[in-house]
Amino acid sequence: MTALQITSMKQFMNHLLVSDTFEPFLLEEAVIGTACTYTIDGHVNKEFYGNEEDSPADCAYEFRPWGELKGLCFDLIKGKRTPLFFRFVLHLMPEKAAALLEKENCDVEPSQIKALALNIRYDGSRAMITTATAFHTFLLSKEPDAIWDRAVRKYLDGKGISYEEL
Repeated sequence: MTALQITSMKQFMNHLLVSDTFEPFLLEEAVIGTACTYTIDGHVNKEFYGNEEDSPADCAYEFRPWGELKGLCFDLIKGKRTPLFFRFVLHLMPEKAAALLEKENCDVEPSQIKALALNIRYDGSRAMITTATAFHTFLLSKEPDAIWDRAVRKYLDGKGISYEEL
């Protein structure tokens, strides 16, 4: 697990809510505090779609893609006043997580990884990104955590998102 403090909020918010920087992620949860608190549960309600022919292709995921919900989050955040707080829990898409672990020759099977996650928190004055790795069962290996931490730093650097490691 790594904690990174964002050093340029305006730049980061543009990456998060406007550009496609976080498109490879699924939204587990969003909580946004403005005049009231909004909570978005990113779980897919498969029964909403009825039969399989009506389901979008990405219903194979447990959560909705960030790209589908970031506009809603943007609408809740934008305005004259900054939000009191927000929290987003994002998961790297499973096929991208598996490809990352395989590319890095991880000693853990990708099927044992439940999620490679990013927790993004804003407390009214600063934003932080915390990495997390969720497993289906207890594992002794810390290699997936280390791979994910390195990959996030490299990804943010490649996108020009400035941060300080805490």
